[in-house]
Amino acid sequence: MNVVFLGGGRITSAMLAGLRLAKSKHRLLVHDRDLRKLKKVKKCYETAIEPDLKSAIAQADLVIVAVRPDSVGGLLRAIGGEKRPLLAVSLAAGVPLRMLSKALGAPVRWARAMPSPVCRSGRGLTAVTFPPTLPAKDRKRIREFFASSGPVIEIPESKFDAFTVTYSCSHGYHALAALADAAQAAGLDRKTALLAGADALADGIVAWREGEHSLEALLEEAATPGGIAATTANAMDAAGFQRAVRKGVAAGLRRARANARQ
Repeated sequence: MNVVFLGGGRITSAMLAGLRLAKSKHRLLVHDRDLRKLKKVKKCYETAIEPDLKSAIAQADLVIVAVRPDSVGGLLRAIGGEKRPLLAVSLAAGVPLRMLSKALGAPVRWARAMPSPVCRSGRGLTAVTFPPTLPAKDRKRIREFFASSGPVIEIPESKFDAFTVTYSCSHGYHALAALADAAQAAGLDRKTALLAGADALADGIVAWREGEHSLEALLEEAATPGGIAATTANAMDAAGFQRAVRKGVAAGLRRARANARQ
């Protein structure tokens, strides 16, 4: 299958790294208006590149739209009236299927996906959503493609924005940075602070994900009432930790919904 990425930015680079790690058999090609990005992609991932949009589209069995949400409209207008039946997947957060379908018309069959940058390691979770009319064979092709670089979950489009806001690996990086900074202020060197924070976040979560215990049971096990861990968590909550997380998620949802109006 010939897979053409429209956009040579960060998520395309992460996906190419994951696909290369998985030894994907797909023929991969990247289009971008920025020749510097194309040259970097070709050098780093030994991937074919095509600076001409129409020529790139003509080679595609599957198109991956990997540009910023505010660039989707211009890109689709540049593609114009596509006459050839084509399967396309948009990675643009907040841009709904109805807008994508309206922009290019019936010959293009659309789906949406939200891959994590963690896919570069082969462990990134990807959410996909399909319109009711998309044939089963197309759904299978899309799932199998994204499964090359990690697990795939199918969710209704009505839940897609909430998932996008919640699953971002930036939450883990943000929490690790904050925890490491606090540990340094408490006296640890940077390397040890990062190691301690990473174990607290990543390894603890892996224990939940791969084990048989509920999150509530593990929290009870890790934070003995009156102990250091419980005291630390209670002080974080009293300072507004949970309130800050809810406000952040709500702000992300507003941004996603604003994308749909652009």
